Amino acid sequence: MSDAAICYSLRVLEPQAHLFALTLTIAQPAALQRVCLPVWIPGSYLVREFAKNLQRLKAQQNGKSVALTQLDKCSWQVACKTDQPLVLHYEIYALDNSVRTAWLDAERGFFNGTSVFLQVQGQENLPHSLELVATKAPPGWQVATGLAPRKINQNGFGWYFAANYEELVDAPVEMGKFWSGSFVAAGIPHRFVVAGAAPSFDGERLLADSHAICEAEIKFWHGTKTGSRTLGKAPHKNYLFMLNAVDEGYGGLEHRNSTALLCQRKDLPRQLQATDVKPKQADGYTTLLGLISHEYFHTWNVKRLRPAEFKQYDYARENYTQLLWFFEGFTSYYDDLLLRRAGLIDDATYLKRLGNTINQVRQTPGQKVQSVAQASFDAWVKYYRPDENTPNATVSYYTKGSLVALCLDLSLRHEGKTTLDAVMRTLWQRCAGGPMTERDLAAVLADLAGRSFAVEIASWVHGTADLPLKPLLTAQGLAVLEEPAPIAERLGLRVTESDGVHIKSVLRGGAAEQAGFAAGDEWLGLTVGNAKSATGWRLTKLDEIMLYAGNTSKIGVLVARDKRLLKLSLALPQSVTTWRLVARDAQLVKLWLN
Repeated sequence: MSDAAICYSLRVLEPQAHLFALTLTIAQPAALQRVCLPVWIPGSYLVREFAKNLQRLKAQQNGKSVALTQLDKCSWQVACKTDQPLVLHYEIYALDNSVRTAWLDAERGFFNGTSVFLQVQGQENLPHSLELVATKAPPGWQVATGLAPRKINQNGFGWYFAANYEELVDAPVEMGKFWSGSFVAAGIPHRFVVAGAAPSFDGERLLADSHAICEAEIKFWHGTKTGSRTLGKAPHKNYLFMLNAVDEGYGGLEHRNSTALLCQRKDLPRQLQATDVKPKQADGYTTLLGLISHEYFHTWNVKRLRPAEFKQYDYARENYTQLLWFFEGFTSYYDDLLLRRAGLIDDATYLKRLGNTINQVRQTPGQKVQSVAQASFDAWVKYYRPDENTPNATVSYYTKGSLVALCLDLSLRHEGKTTLDAVMRTLWQRCAGGPMTERDLAAVLADLAGRSFAVEIASWVHGTADLPLKPLLTAQGLAVLEEPAPIAERLGLRVTESDGVHIKSVLRGGAAEQAGFAAGDEWLGLTVGNAKSATGWRLTKLDEIMLYAGNTSKIGVLVARDKRLLKLSLALPQSVTTWRLVARDAQLVKLWLN
């Protein structure tokens, strides 16, 4: 069926053993043909060593075995006859129930191409095809993917086509007995599939809300009319949302015309009975809508408009850029803002979520250690490999990057010549929806605003000074109220409380660090009063501290560390605050949020 130069065939081998079987046919191999499996997936900046799940690799020509030589952890070489197709057979173990790799059991199959498709070196830009074989797939399974179909059956098994290797691996595949629905946004067909939903799942509401998000974002990038002469057409002809609902989990990964999403089952919208009173939208569902908004915005901002360093991905090693603060941070700014513009949250909800982001950055000592540009470059070793010291050593390019976007947007609006919305659209046009650099952003800012923003970029992006959030928010009609912070923030701690109070991180310069706490400690109890009249209490939740301490400014602490009991003295600070945003001038706020 396939006339592509590179052809893959994938089938379910043994669901209980979590094995896919693959055949790769190279029509015209090189004399010394090399193949390799990627070590990372674009959008998730960590070397994940996908080759660890590859097994039983063998090569054949004309039905006879050909010797394979392994070159390194993820690459192989075959000495070939160049006038005969080279056929490789191998298996992939799939038991990672995330959005990044591959999963297979008797209930569901899922994979990203970077986890399963060997790259044929030297032929990456030739046409590729994929056959999804229904043999051994459990009865009733269907297929959903953003790949272009060539010849498929009613359940989606059959042949698909990709123009090159990058297009092939940028379209994950969902298999199983999933819920499916569809809608059309700005003339573009969209499909939504959901695996793992409970019977109470309200698919129609999810479709309606996702439709509102897609309409708002297409309008953001391309105006009210699809294909307007000034803003052009949307870059995708169709789109697929793949959502896996699980008991515990959260995440998303963007692709050119699809996205893989993960959420908690309880956060899906639920059908109401006739006698039910419509409840307030749950925070978990709002967070899911924000995730959908975020990943869909990436259709433009990172999948097309992308760092110049990502013009051609190198799948065998880390790909470095200092621009993740723009591509992830600015997307994080717009995900909730576009929920507001789509009418899916109100002003109060938006301001609450923005306030949470501000407080999260303010409570991260690492923002004083590393700039958000450095954090982007170091994502491979810091953001994606967090440990107990991460909050002290770095800052999230998602959260601080979103606040850089906020500061730019409010600054531009205050000066009255343009907005960040216009900057984003002009960048899209300037870079022709392709690779960009920080210089491109600087040029567009200067052109639209009538002045250079070099000082702000140097300080906000490449420096570690505080962002001018309070004056900018105040100028936009908001009041910034400072209130006592929760006890964990006041003490400078991050803890887990599932089975006692366990210390995850001790924040730099906080009261807990001064008292001598260490990550890994279990906080057993506290004492109040002097040595002669001290009262001891067992601690099971951090909030109990204020119940037992009352107005006391210093308490004794008992912690377990390496099975040793240690006594510490802890001062209870009163001056640590958290921000709460409220609208003071409704008209100014409306001009921004609407």
